[in-house]
Amino acid sequence: MAVDLLGGDDAPAVVVDGALQAVRADPDLHLLLVGPTEIAGGLIDALDPEQRARVTVRPVRAAVGMADHPSAARAESTVRAAVSAIRDGIADALVSAGSTGATVTAAALGLGRWPGVRRPALVATLPAVAGPVVLLDVGGSLEPGAATLARHAVLGAAYAAVAHAVATPRVGLLSVGTEAGKGDRLRRAADPLLAAVPLPGGARYVGLVEGYDVALGARADVVVTDGFTGNVLLKAIEGAYAMAGGPPASGGAPRAAALLGVSGTVVVCHGAARPDDVASGIALAAHLWRRGATDTISALLEGVPQDPAHSDDNEVTR
Repeated sequence: MAVDLLGGDDAPAVVVDGALQAVRADPDLHLLLVGPTEIAGGLIDALDPEQRARVTVRPVRAAVGMADHPSAARAESTVRAAVSAIRDGIADALVSAGSTGATVTAAALGLGRWPGVRRPALVATLPAVAGPVVLLDVGGSLEPGAATLARHAVLGAAYAAVAHAVATPRVGLLSVGTEAGKGDRLRRAADPLLAAVPLPGGARYVGLVEGYDVALGARADVVVTDGFTGNVLLKAIEGAYAMAGGPPASGGAPRAAALLGVSGTVVVCHGAARPDDVASGIALAAHLWRRGATDTISALLEGVPQDPAHSDDNEVTR
């Protein structure tokens, strides 16, 4: 796993601590630390000899700041070097708590996108009452069009089936009501597209769902929305857990999301991630890679045609 040591609000300290937790918890895990040698050296020195043998370093001193434009990912930086490590076969996956836009941009440019996916999506899994709910997008594409939401429904259904072994996933579109015609222009345009698009894994579209359906999980296993709304919702749930004294026993709102639509395993952690969150992000990346999730989901998509009439060519690019 390639770990971006300089990504995140409180990097490198929390990333170092999270990487330490991850390598100690998983005896089969190997880390490629991407960042300044002295920072990586401090992490390595804290490990025992067996653990040190599972850690290597790629020295890089520059990082993309959280306030930088995503195009900054084109320059030499820790996240770009981590993506290059995957492309060159040196690493199997990337974990970063840095700028979401920069990570998505670096991954799309360096690894390439899946056929039929113009805009990759960040997908998070929430612990709902009735079982896990896959929520996407949570920050990858802030201003998508209806065709992108339809394609993300396909991605989410495949992810639920592969990553969480959900049989016949139920897919819903987040809106302000469940009745047909509810919502803004984007939701009204996307609803009939989602109803018509073939879904993989035996999934079926259940129509519009509301915010409480994300927490309950009784109506949908996959909830589709735009990246702006999804990111706001995810952070609101995190705040609600904090006010309630902590997440439920089944687990909290994740501070790591998988990037779907690029040719590689990429996990983006919350910018305000703590060491436990970074460790969870590394564990998620390892889980997805061990299940061959990227290749399996991509293969599922090959059997789902994209209607040329629903092209995103006219959508606004982030």
